[in-house]
Amino acid sequence: MSLKGKRALVTGASRGIGATIAQHLAAEGADVAITYEKSADKAAEVVRAIKAAGRRGVAIQADSADPSAVQRSVDKTVAELGGLDILVNNAGIIRLADLKDMSLEDINALLNVNIRSPIVASKAALAHLGKGGRIISIGSYFAERVPWSLLSVYAATKSSLVAFTKGLARELGPKEITVNLVQPGPIDTDMNPEGGPYASGQLGLTANARYGKPQDIADAVAFLASARAQYINGTALTVDGGAIA
Repeated sequence: MSLKGKRALVTGASRGIGATIAQHLAAEGADVAITYEKSADKAAEVVRAIKAAGRRGVAIQADSADPSAVQRSVDKTVAELGGLDILVNNAGIIRLADLKDMSLEDINALLNVNIRSPIVASKAALAHLGKGGRIISIGSYFAERVPWSLLSVYAATKSSLVAFTKGLARELGPKEITVNLVQPGPIDTDMNPEGGPYASGQLGLTANARYGKPQDIADAVAFLASARAQYINGTALTVDGGAIA
């Protein structure tokens, strides 16, 4: 149990990659708070799984597009768990359209959730993270490769996390807090199912010729959160089955 005694917050974790990350961190010994926007029942299921692993679990309703809700989720995590050691900025949305067809509403939604939310959550966490603290954001392999024009704005929001990760690592490295990024490739989730309309194109990019599983991302996050990754800082770990190879 490499994370025994640690306290973690995973945003957007009522299902998919976030839910798997939260449960895996608990299996490694961490107490885990999660945020969700609307799926209260699914969030409750994740908390039950965390508690079944013998750890404390908390579900916090928070819209990641709302900066005050993001701040509140960090504050509540600290109040409920007694501190914060690991922040996983997982919450994210996708909107697909060529720029000429994309509404300003969708552009703002992508910017607010995919860029502003991780920045606000990380800022809120700074007051609580100590030596050995971890900030891990979930990006996308589309930050490195944009094979379709429909992805331009979404990919831009994910590529911004690369620069944010590098800069914040410089700021927090002297305090022995690491900041890293995990960039999933095609992972079988509700947002991007392996049987979905965009699956065949993504499979054609991969060297492994298959979709990954949420556990593949959870394994990467748990490693970066552990003491074994203490000298890994400011980097992006791409878990994509070779899609950008």
